[in-house]
Amino acid sequence: MGRSRPPFRRLTPAERRLWDAYPTGAWVDLRHGRETDSSSGGAWGRSRVVRAEVISALVLDRGAGGSPRVPGVRLAGARIVGDLNLSDATIEAKVHLLDCHIAGTVSLNDARTRGVRLRRCDMFRFRASRATVDGLLDLDGSVVHAGVRLDNAHVTGQLRLSGTRVGTPGGAQNLGMPPGASSLEPPLEPALDPTLEPTRWNGPEGSEEPRTWESVALWAGGLVVDGSAFLRDMRATGGLRLIGARFSSGLYLQGAVVTSDDTPAVHADHLQAAAAELGAGFTAHGTVRLRGARIGGVLSFHGAVLRARGRVLHLSHMQADELILLPESIEGEVNLGYSRFGVLFDRPESYPGDVRLNGLTYESLRGPATLADRLSWLRRDPGGYRPQPYEQLAAYCRRIGHEPDARRVLLARQRARRRTLRLPGRLWGRLLDGLVGYGYRPWLAGLWAALLLATGTAVFTQWPPHQIGLDESRHFNAFVYTLDLLVPVSVFEQRGAWEPAGWTQWLANGLVAAGWILATALIAGASRLLRPSNAP
Repeated sequence: MGRSRPPFRRLTPAERRLWDAYPTGAWVDLRHGRETDSSSGGAWGRSRVVRAEVISALVLDRGAGGSPRVPGVRLAGARIVGDLNLSDATIEAKVHLLDCHIAGTVSLNDARTRGVRLRRCDMFRFRASRATVDGLLDLDGSVVHAGVRLDNAHVTGQLRLSGTRVGTPGGAQNLGMPPGASSLEPPLEPALDPTLEPTRWNGPEGSEEPRTWESVALWAGGLVVDGSAFLRDMRATGGLRLIGARFSSGLYLQGAVVTSDDTPAVHADHLQAAAAELGAGFTAHGTVRLRGARIGGVLSFHGAVLRARGRVLHLSHMQADELILLPESIEGEVNLGYSRFGVLFDRPESYPGDVRLNGLTYESLRGPATLADRLSWLRRDPGGYRPQPYEQLAAYCRRIGHEPDARRVLLARQRARRRTLRLPGRLWGRLLDGLVGYGYRPWLAGLWAALLLATGTAVFTQWPPHQIGLDESRHFNAFVYTLDLLVPVSVFEQRGAWEPAGWTQWLANGLVAAGWILATALIAGASRLLRPSNAP
């Protein structure tokens, strides 16, 4: 059954075919052969022209007669002129455009619609702010010159932008008309939207640099996708803004290339996703920012190419079951501060510059990094010495049964702390370090004692002291005499019985002083070693 008489004085042949096919949802294919390139659609002839208002009239008119098939717009290879404005509408019919050239803006703002598919289309701009799409929203393989807006939209099925090429409003606003538009058509308004508010983002630590929406290719803050979001092999000249977005079944950007000089390449603070795959060829020229994100599964940068001036990864205050940080190449600072990971899978090359680790916690570490690599990792925080990263690594070593490694980490913590002290503290710290390794190397005290004992025994055997009391006969033992000098409290009663002569007096006094210093260092080290781990 056909539709009622169209409310237009005249329809083009392509529009007449679409009008007649709508009740059954049949395809209207205007392509020539296997043609799939819609970028040259501005030059297509009248036989392929469909006005956007005709499509709007079809999907918004609910007075159609009954049909055994679901009605819908299924159009391929058309040149659509004007803006396709479906804002605020409730659309029961499906809209499926394939290989079409759309000179104007496709707008679904505040609309409620069934599945929408615009595959391999060339369009000026796509807007679906606050829209509800019951099913699939598919822009696979399309070219969108002036950006995609999906802020606060809700997609109950999948979101597909794989292979899509997206520009920015700022990159298109200087054009006299949309790319591919015919000179016979009136130019559209510049890509400026007075309803949009400028936004700000936190730049490097302690600074704020103003950035506007004009540099954002995909604006999707607050977007909710019940299925998966596939952005594989996307090419975006501008940032992806995903602040507060939720992807119940995961976000997949393998092979995507995002280039943004003015804003973060990916700005996804407080994002929530079952998994986030930003590897396997994912390339970001600009900061990837996921501050406060919650990833239920794996956040992967395996095989990614990451470059930015200053900070390249901002992953602070976030949570993930596993972070796989194995990029193919990376340039810039990495911030993992105050985040929690079940597993951190990385390697030394994952951190080419500074790395912020204060507050980071993890259950397990994977990768080829040695303990020396980990200690170097801890020392590269631009904020200077922080005790927590050392304590976290030491706790992990203890948990897996590597107690010697835990002591090495805690010793490194004391040495790093020493550099922050004033001169007296640094001198005392060096003394403790050299004598007993801050208590983590008590065997050093035994080594020093053995060395001093051997030295004293050899000297006093060659130049024995004089007996003080001549009324009794005593047998001199250089070893016992030296040992009695080293012990802070005389045990063998040798000090008062013998008096060294000449320069050996200085040696005897030095041994007494060394004994007290060793004892003090051992006590200080033992108290530090036995202190509870939660003590300040």
